[in-house]
Amino acid sequence: MSACCSADAYAKLFDDKTARRDARYFLQKGLDPTGRRMVDVVVERGVRDATVLEVGGGVGALGIELLRAGAVRATSVDLVSTYEHAARELLETLDLTGRVERRVLDFARAASDVPQADIVLLHRVICCYPDMETLVGAAADHAGRLLALSFPADRWWWHIGRVLTNMWFRLRGCAFRLYLHHPHRILEVAEHAGLRPIMQRRGWIWQIAVLERTNAGNQSAE
Repeated sequence: MSACCSADAYAKLFDDKTARRDARYFLQKGLDPTGRRMVDVVVERGVRDATVLEVGGGVGALGIELLRAGAVRATSVDLVSTYEHAARELLETLDLTGRVERRVLDFARAASDVPQADIVLLHRVICCYPDMETLVGAAADHAGRLLALSFPADRWWWHIGRVLTNMWFRLRGCAFRLYLHHPHRILEVAEHAGLRPIMQRRGWIWQIAVLERTNAGNQSAE
């Protein structure tokens, strides 16, 4: 694994302080607006007794919301361990510990170690990973019914922001980098795995896409 996507590079940016802040925000205010829209669309398609896989979810906020909406269990996968303490405290506070499994691994490289789920979520994760094709492809393959994604919208200011942000990371000696993968290519990868878009929303900052398996009846979550 290159330095740009090593666990150490991510842990330097997404540290314990970030994890505590995210958990506190969720308890006080709930999901961010983009995450809320993603969850609302998924809930409209039905989540009762569904299994959920959240990739790169930090404290696992989206998965928690789907459990509240009727999902039966969730798996939260993250590349770094810095979120684990805050996430487990959050689950204890919400009395959800027994319904969530947390895993620390590089999902794009070790997807075979994670079981499929009815619903797979990647919220503001794709722009943090260089190998979009492998990441999205693995997520799509794991989605028994729905795949919900959010990623940077194709806006000119994102391209300027990426250059400035990555320059700032270099000056700080941080190996983490921001990546802008073209939305059309992201959707192509997911569609190649047998999914079709049922909802897209291009905002000023983030774009949301929810895709459904075309033969959902023939591929149930393990």
